[in-house]
Amino acid sequence: MSPAATRVLDTAAPVPTAPLDPGTVLAGAPAAGSRALAAVSGVEVGVWEMTPGTATDVEVDEVFVVLSGAASVTFDDGEQVELGPGSVVRLRAGEHTTWVVHETIRKIYVA
Repeated sequence: MSPAATRVLDTAAPVPTAPLDPGTVLAGAPAAGSRALAAVSGVEVGVWEMTPGTATDVEVDEVFVVLSGAASVTFDDGEQVELGPGSVVRLRAGEHTTWVVHETIRKIYVA
């Protein structure tokens, strides 16, 4: 493989998913998972995916860009963000969120 080819991160490869903790699921039977793509100066870059359903989460410091799918995220302060391809979002460690995934969502994250 040429050096240039190793610079391309495969964001389309399958992401292994597993059912979410039932204590976090509010509706449906969502599954989620992630795959690390690279580590740069102690920061992880990866792909995360969640199938349709509704679940709560406690976030980590992260910036992400939605690659595909549709969802909404509601924060404890009441703010709601609609997500679709191209959406860019900043999450802060400790934030409590509720994810409603309408169509399997895939994002690339930096955390």
